[in-house]
Amino acid sequence: MIKVGNVSSLFYASISGSVSASELALNKEGIIKDKHYKKDRQRSVLIASLDSYVLARENGIDMAYGSLGENLLIDYNPYDLEAGTRLKIADVTLEISQHCTLCKSFSKIDAKLPELLKENRGIFAQVVEHGCIKEGDVVYLVNNI
Repeated sequence: MIKVGNVSSLFYASISGSVSASELALNKEGIIKDKHYKKDRQRSVLIASLDSYVLARENGIDMAYGSLGENLLIDYNPYDLEAGTRLKIADVTLEISQHCTLCKSFSKIDAKLPELLKENRGIFAQVVEHGCIKEGDVVYLVNNI
């Protein structure tokens, strides 16, 4: 395993919007408190990089963390990882399943945002090994054998 970064912030989706959390409990059905729990295993965890927010800020768009709908905000950019690549965070193993497309609804934040972040919004993962993730946990890239 190779250390690639740390968890900066955690969020789960509620009926009323994104909720900041200091810890998330995950099992093979997804994030236990999340409104998408047990809906689509391959899209159960959305990982975003701090780079997305830096890119937005560099283009005059200031938005709060969590605005992109991410569950995990990390200080590592995973967007070039291929499906099947695994990340280990604490006891949790996540497997990258697909890239996330940017919803046109993000134009409500700024008209430039959908085009600006179309390849840089986030990446979906499914839970392979369950456990809890906390802010500050180390993110490891698992060597695929």
